[in-house]
Amino acid sequence: MSNMTLSPLFRRGIGFDRLNDFFDYAMQSDTPNYPPYNIEKRGDNAYRIVVAAAGFDQEELAIHLENRVLSITAQPKVQDQDQVEFLHKGIARRAFKLSLRLDEYIEVQQADYQNGLLSIDLQRIIPEEKLPRQIPIGRQLEQIETQA
Repeated sequence: MSNMTLSPLFRRGIGFDRLNDFFDYAMQSDTPNYPPYNIEKRGDNAYRIVVAAAGFDQEELAIHLENRVLSITAQPKVQDQDQVEFLHKGIARRAFKLSLRLDEYIEVQQADYQNGLLSIDLQRIIPEEKLPRQIPIGRQLEQIETQA
């Protein structure tokens, strides 16, 4: 019996029940492992994505948000490596694209790049009409809404 880990399936969505995307990612065998990244929950409605982008300049990184998909890309500048002979090359510094699906109420607050780590802060902002509310028993809904 083979040991199959499902952890890559659960780290690709932020701000909503991960089961919703389970089947989308279950059939993908090419879950990216470069660059390394963390997804942190920093409070009830606050999240942070931290991407290890060592060796990249800030100008080589780009963040795009389109249709609730946050894409982080890096394209290294071409360097003159003809005169360099690597005895060991452990720093990948290769182009990448990391895409993460966001819940409809997750908004990007800010991004920062420091010490080779790209940090993107996210916040869940739920509209007032979507928040849970208590419904009193014995009163008509119309009366409740006019009093609010």
